[in-house]
Amino acid sequence: MLRNYRQRSRTAAHGQSGVTLLELLVAVAIVGVLGSIAYPSYMQYVVRTNRSIAKSMLLQVADRQEQFFGDNKTYAADLTALGFAANGFMVDDQGGVVGATSTDRLYAITLTNTSAVTYTVNATPQLMQANRDPHCQALTLTHTGLRGQTGPSNNCW
Repeated sequence: MLRNYRQRSRTAAHGQSGVTLLELLVAVAIVGVLGSIAYPSYMQYVVRTNRSIAKSMLLQVADRQEQFFGDNKTYAADLTALGFAANGFMVDDQGGVVGATSTDRLYAITLTNTSAVTYTVNATPQLMQANRDPHCQALTLTHTGLRGQTGPSNNCW
């Protein structure tokens, strides 16, 4: 019996082991198909997440405008009066303010149509966000809370 065991173990040691080239090619093809399905979905998720950063910034500016109006009985004419560093600034994927030439900028935030009783705050996509999100381009928010967008989609907000 010991002899049969030794003979079998020697045969197994000298036999084929591992994966064949065909098995490897099938595994690579499966991973490729799964990747081709998952990557576009992931990129759309990234675009929607970046868009939510712009929406959040628009709401933050609107909130500061309402606080300014409560204190001064007029809306601010520029963003520096609301405590922002510049009258028009860029935000990155973390919602932080970055320079106008930064390669991390996602949206440009600007204030337009300002008067004592009106304003419109805009978020315009920059760089890769502009390329990846052609359906929802600039987002806007007015003093009345009216949300708008440019582009062919109606589902940006």
